[in-house]
Amino acid sequence: MTSVLDLAPVIPVVVLDDAADAVPLARALVAGGLPAIEVTLRTPAAISAIRAIAAEVPDAVVGAGTVITQDAVTGSVTAGARFLVSPGWTDALLGAMRSSGVPFLPGVSTASEVVALLERGVTEMKFFPAEAAGGTAYLKSLAGPLPQARFCPTGGITAESAASYLALPNVGCVGGTWMVPADALASKDWDRVESLAREASTLRMSRRS
Repeated sequence: MTSVLDLAPVIPVVVLDDAADAVPLARALVAGGLPAIEVTLRTPAAISAIRAIAAEVPDAVVGAGTVITQDAVTGSVTAGARFLVSPGWTDALLGAMRSSGVPFLPGVSTASEVVALLERGVTEMKFFPAEAAGGTAYLKSLAGPLPQARFCPTGGITAESAASYLALPNVGCVGGTWMVPADALASKDWDRVESLAREASTLRMSRRS
């Protein structure tokens, strides 16, 4: 089972009001070098969007975000989600995600939450809301006492700040929305989305250099 943290250096976090936009958006992101796409379950169109991407964009690795219930886990995986992301976790939600058969990132924002997940055998997590919860300084502080924990920080990360997160030893990837700006989505400017995705995908090379 491939780790979510190793799919791409940046995972676009997508909120879609119209499922018809899902396929062209996913194709633009994949063409730009970002195959992992998190469709958040914040709108009624989300499940349909996941289903469409899974069926029509074979090179995309579509996942579901804002997963907060056991029903959301089941519905997302049934629609074709290949990974799950939550803003937080409970034992019931963690059990459902663990039983889903796909990779998952439960959300944390404190050291105690990280330790609790480590006790349960989970070493890969979403750090959310990243900027509000302490940003790179907080994650750097966690690396010393909790080196076995790896994170995908999400929340307030920008094209300018992403590289500083990716430089940390306990960060595998970051989540962000900057490559899917609201005006580009509204105008269906898929060429712009592809261009922004291509810029974000170069963070992989920058991290390795």
